[in-house]
Amino acid sequence: MRTYVLSVAMAPPSRALHQLRLEELVYATSRQALDRAGISQRQLDHVTLGACDELDGRPISSMLMAAPAGGYGIDEIKVTDSGASALCLGYARLLSGGFHIGLVASWCKSSKTDVEAVMQLRGDPFFTRPLGIGAVMSDGLFAQAVKEEFQIDEAEITRRVVDAYARAGRNLRGMRHEAPAAAEVAGSPYDALPVRAAHRAPLTDGAVSMVLASEQFVEGNPGCCPLARLAGVGWASDSYRLGSARLRAMRSARTAWRSALHQAGLANAADLDVVELEAPTAYHEAAYVRAFGIATEETISPSGGSFAQNPLFCSGLVNAAEAVLQVSGTAGDVQRGNVRRAAAHSCHGYAQQGNVVMVFESTGAST
Repeated sequence: MRTYVLSVAMAPPSRALHQLRLEELVYATSRQALDRAGISQRQLDHVTLGACDELDGRPISSMLMAAPAGGYGIDEIKVTDSGASALCLGYARLLSGGFHIGLVASWCKSSKTDVEAVMQLRGDPFFTRPLGIGAVMSDGLFAQAVKEEFQIDEAEITRRVVDAYARAGRNLRGMRHEAPAAAEVAGSPYDALPVRAAHRAPLTDGAVSMVLASEQFVEGNPGCCPLARLAGVGWASDSYRLGSARLRAMRSARTAWRSALHQAGLANAADLDVVELEAPTAYHEAAYVRAFGIATEETISPSGGSFAQNPLFCSGLVNAAEAVLQVSGTAGDVQRGNVRRAAAHSCHGYAQQGNVVMVFESTGAST
């Protein structure tokens, strides 16, 4: 059974979005996705949310957020790993045959929350938490491990930061941060050795919504014009431990990658025209490129990835939206030529414990 993406919508990113309540932000984004798909809220038979209570700053956030996201009076379910995980769940619901038209929505106001405090509280209360390990320190441990595993030098990391900002600067859907000079990157202070402050993608506020439909729905509604087909997904979680062996192996990332490509009928990275990577630091990009076997640098994150916008919890779903725009030829100033297949990647948890990979295909591509 085929699954299609009818539309995507992304809220304009912001360093700190004060003018809209979270409910208003999510409503506006989901409303735009429905309008672009030519679908009314009443036609939906389910909504899948990707949200984090701690980052939202409210318990059981779906009680307040389901209705503005489009879930009023219809089946609604929430996943708390990442926005990309919500897309996988929405995809699985359509494959079950019990649902045919749904909306996936995810959001994050990073500016409203002490992200580092949230990540520290996710640590094991007896061993990890007393050490004060949060996102910054675990990213540093990950960077140390992959730097040794893949022999990554700082010159490469500096180049990747500068290149990511250059790509992001062309993306009108991104923040268009001022690009730092190589010397500025290389001379920035360390956050957690070997990660420097300039190696890290700035956090932003944002939201993204996507309308998914089954093959049956598309065939029964000739007016629908799908942007892309969701050809394959893969996800995996690794050990909670932060030992060197786990960090070096990148097992969950490799597993998710292989699963998604296998389901899409693809052999390797060479079969993809674009790969949107979630890379919260340049060390992550360097590691994922090697783990996924990406040999062509031009395919990597035309959007600028996390350096364009980085609304933390839903950054992976933003990558999915950018991949859909690429295969539909509607990515604007960052559009690559003749894109038939694009992958989107997401990571979450301590030192990227969990990974998700999604493969999108042009509706005109052969399968």
